[in-house]
Amino acid sequence: MDNLTLKPFSGIELKDHFFDSLRDNYEGFDKWFQSKAQSGAKALVYYDNSLLKDFLYLKDENEELQLDGKTLPAQKRLKVGTFKIERRGTNRGERFMKRILDVAIQYGFPEIYVTMFDDTDELMHLRHFFETYGFSEIGRKSHPNGRSESVLLRDMTKHIGNIVTNYPFVNMLSGNKYLLSIKPEFHTKLFPDSILQTERYSILQDVSPTNSINKIYICWMHGVQSLKPLDKVIIYRTSDGKGYAIYRSVATSVCTVSEVKTVNDFTDIDDFIRYVNKYSVFKEHDLRYWYNVKPNFVVIKMLYNIAFQKKVIRKDIIEQAGIPSDAYWGFQQLNNEQFNQLLTLGNADGRYIVN
Repeated sequence: MDNLTLKPFSGIELKDHFFDSLRDNYEGFDKWFQSKAQSGAKALVYYDNSLLKDFLYLKDENEELQLDGKTLPAQKRLKVGTFKIERRGTNRGERFMKRILDVAIQYGFPEIYVTMFDDTDELMHLRHFFETYGFSEIGRKSHPNGRSESVLLRDMTKHIGNIVTNYPFVNMLSGNKYLLSIKPEFHTKLFPDSILQTERYSILQDVSPTNSINKIYICWMHGVQSLKPLDKVIIYRTSDGKGYAIYRSVATSVCTVSEVKTVNDFTDIDDFIRYVNKYSVFKEHDLRYWYNVKPNFVVIKMLYNIAFQKKVIRKDIIEQAGIPSDAYWGFQQLNNEQFNQLLTLGNADGRYIVN
């Protein structure tokens, strides 16, 4: 679906320097890796110019979980076996986190866990990243060399806390619902899992807005100022002009609003650019122009929750979801019936919905 590849361990070069830190932290890493290669295990990897940059290995378990001083009973769990990313400011960690959570939901894992050392600044950064998305420490595991790992677990059956710790679940009981239009040149770079069949995968680059769970969009559309945190938006990709809009414009995704800002919320232009740059697809020279010349914009920060399994064309939005053809298609509020019908038409996975 993107530039990540599911590759057998046997096809990955163990001597790659990418694995040096894992060898340093885990005694017997090479032996473990070789056993995975022999068993036919696969990992999600990313290469840049033949250089390994990212590696994610997930394991299906149904056994007791041994911790210092206690044992958790056997349970179906998804283990994050290996999670390593060369940090380069592209938010690949968020892309991997979305994959982990999607796998847990789609294959019915009630729990996800990961073990990690947390005795360096780099490892503490990784721990905090997992905690951001709902993982919490349930115990530790000691090693013979005197070091111990933290064991972090996320219970996928409980939905408490905020929209980030509960990600990717969508709470239908909070907030209003809206349709938000996104131009084609920005749509798939922001929402890679919602790529259209007519688009090329090559447009999905290893950049922050594509990889991230958080998305930022800037617009001047009438009414967007009414958006509030916890509101839900259905993303509507406008027509690319290659045919009639009634067939070329499509609803593709569901997002949850986390923040809404205007120019008055930023101390200066640099504050504005720092906030927007990490999660948006806009060029810095455009951001500077807008701040100075068109400052009546609205900045929408949202979480990318669900990609529709079926894109819903404008014709069906009108005829089956009951949205008037003469409505303002840039931004409009939806009632619960319209919103739910669009979820149905898009074959949205109901396991992501919390009522």
